[in-house]
Amino acid sequence: MNEYITLVAIGAGIILFFAFFYFVPVGLWITARFSGVRVSLLKLVLMRVRKVPPRVVIDSMITATKAGLELTTDELETHYLAGGHVPSVIKALISADKANITLGFKQATAIDLAGRDVFEAVQISVNPKVITTPKVAAVAADGIQLVAVARVTVRANIQQLVGGAGEDTILARVGEGIVTSIGSAASHKEVLANPDKISKLVLSRGLDAGTAFEILSIDIADVDVGVNIGAILQTDQAQADLKVAEAKAEERRAMAVAQEQEMKAKSQEARAKVIEAEAEVPKALAEAFRSGRLGVMDYYKMENIQADTDMRESIANPEQKSTTRRKSDDKDKK
Repeated sequence: MNEYITLVAIGAGIILFFAFFYFVPVGLWITARFSGVRVSLLKLVLMRVRKVPPRVVIDSMITATKAGLELTTDELETHYLAGGHVPSVIKALISADKANITLGFKQATAIDLAGRDVFEAVQISVNPKVITTPKVAAVAADGIQLVAVARVTVRANIQQLVGGAGEDTILARVGEGIVTSIGSAASHKEVLANPDKISKLVLSRGLDAGTAFEILSIDIADVDVGVNIGAILQTDQAQADLKVAEAKAEERRAMAVAQEQEMKAKSQEARAKVIEAEAEVPKALAEAFRSGRLGVMDYYKMENIQADTDMRESIANPEQKSTTRRKSDDKDKK
């Protein structure tokens, strides 16, 4: 029984030993004291309670102290609790101090909490960055398309990192400037001969306003000749005009066909009236015979004159033979 109690006591002692050194990082406190960072054991324990890793704060404090920065553990702990990256902020402050760049702790933490890499921003401020634009297609005044690629050298503007636009805005503005510059050129040959005019014009427009960067230079890396947009547009316009002309011609043809059909209908109507009038002639002759106004000899004389007239017309115009035959057939039927 005594042995069991002894084992339990030893186990509890071991657990208490590790728990003590977990909540009271004596080794870290000793390292801080020898590095010139004054911090109490109680503060380290309270960091554990607040779920702040003491090593992150103390290591950052040691680095800042050795670099000559005047910071407090409370400031680093507050930034960590706010969701910031304490080591990145410390490295950025040290780099800015060595490069004689004005950057305060509050500004650095604000940049870090805004979602930007403050250490990378300081590096870009010291060592400018080159951004290559995608291919930008534009059309000169003569209708020839040019495809340009530019390289933009930028430097981070520390004062505008919070709230300033990023690389996408720079690329969009540079692309717009290239399109405007090429579009204002009278000929594509002018652009190919002096591509530096594009960079000078774009650079003079102040495209870095309101951005987190300062544009140092814009260099045209490549200019290629694309398609002849003017010729394509003229061809499309000619095809469109041709289709319009064909549509109008088809409309006129349809109107002519309709008018022809209308005239044929009128001709048939007139012919029907003539046939109807010719049908009344025998009736009139019969009435003339009954009333005595027309004799038999007069009728034969009239028939002979009509036959002679038809013969003369058929000799003069052979196409009228069919008409004469049709009339004689009608008379035979009567």
